[in-house]
Amino acid sequence: MRGLLVAFEGLDQSGKQTQAERLRARLVEAGRSVRLLSFPAYDTPIGAEIRRALHGERAWGADVMQLLYIANRYEARPLIEQELAQGTILICDRYVASSIAYGETQGLDGSWLRDVQRHLPHPDLTFLLDIDPDVSARRKATDRDKYERDLLLLARVRDSYLRQAAADGWVRLDADRDRAAVAGDVFDAVKARL
Repeated sequence: MRGLLVAFEGLDQSGKQTQAERLRARLVEAGRSVRLLSFPAYDTPIGAEIRRALHGERAWGADVMQLLYIANRYEARPLIEQELAQGTILICDRYVASSIAYGETQGLDGSWLRDVQRHLPHPDLTFLLDIDPDVSARRKATDRDKYERDLLLLARVRDSYLRQAAADGWVRLDADRDRAAVAGDVFDAVKARL
């Protein structure tokens, strides 16, 4: 039985990590094999370069940054394919839609960003945890990286996510609600796919 690839997308502080961890716990309770992945994965050479750029140690252009994010996911491709083949449910905190959302808002071609990622396993289900950029800023007031500080950029990112979420395989959830309510909606949508 093939596994399931579930992605959580949304602005920073929308609850992606929290909801991914809650979903993992409920699925493990139900006896399923589950693995949580978070992108960028900073424990790789490409991930370390991404971290340096986010903290101002590098000045890569938008195209190079998105190619680094995408390459970071390609680093995990063999693991993703292996786990899915073994029936594991993979839960990703960010995945392919992030590069499209952030890249488009910085003037990159969304079609190019989709095409570069076409060889990555496609998510079976993608959740957009939708919040307003002001909510993101309020939830994390200090120590924000260069993307987190730019509220106009975040508004454009949100617009891109909303456009993407109109496609099949997406579930848009209002993430400015009680975490348990959001988690219940997430679990119900995943359960329907099992």
